[in-house]
Amino acid sequence: MNPRSMPETYNEIAEWFDAARNKSLVEKPVLDMVVNRLPEQACVLDLGCGSGEPIACYLIERGLEVTGVDGAPAMIDTCRRRFPDQTWIESDLRHFETSQRFDFVIAWDSLFHLPCQDQRVLLDRFGEWTRPGGFLVFNAGWEEAEFWNRMRGRDDVAMFNASLDTREYRVRLSAGGFRILEHRIADPNCGGRSYWIARKAGSDDDSEVR
Repeated sequence: MNPRSMPETYNEIAEWFDAARNKSLVEKPVLDMVVNRLPEQACVLDLGCGSGEPIACYLIERGLEVTGVDGAPAMIDTCRRRFPDQTWIESDLRHFETSQRFDFVIAWDSLFHLPCQDQRVLLDRFGEWTRPGGFLVFNAGWEEAEFWNRMRGRDDVAMFNASLDTREYRVRLSAGGFRILEHRIADPNCGGRSYWIARKAGSDDDSEVR
């Protein structure tokens, strides 16, 4: 099995995944920590947007302009049908390029599908894609590891997962010009996810999220 086949895997199970995905938006408290501080009509880069629900849908409902990126064509097709006024790009995250700068960059349930070395490269790109004063949110593990497991509800589907350790995430975020505002490990209020909220240097508003 090759971790670089994950976009193909998601493409094959796109219809099932969309139906099975928890759409109760357990991520809402994390999203609101950032969304409530964004300017009107702020632009968002959603890396690994999947089928656009529930996260991109919520951001659109809040009046934000979303650019979603996903390597699975079936996922992007679903997004285009559901939200035709937004921008949807079919691209493996490892190869995505843009000259645009965004108020909010989010990689939710996506970064950890990349091998550690690919994560390091993408973390460096986050700083290029986030405007000064903009926000970054992603979830990941806390110890360096690469492993395969089975998707919940689909024992026939193998999923690749990887993580850097907490210290390396901190170092790389700092090197990219980000100040860490929040880091939680296995937060029970967010479906047990471990996540980071950071802000790019350059804003006069230097207050904490909390």
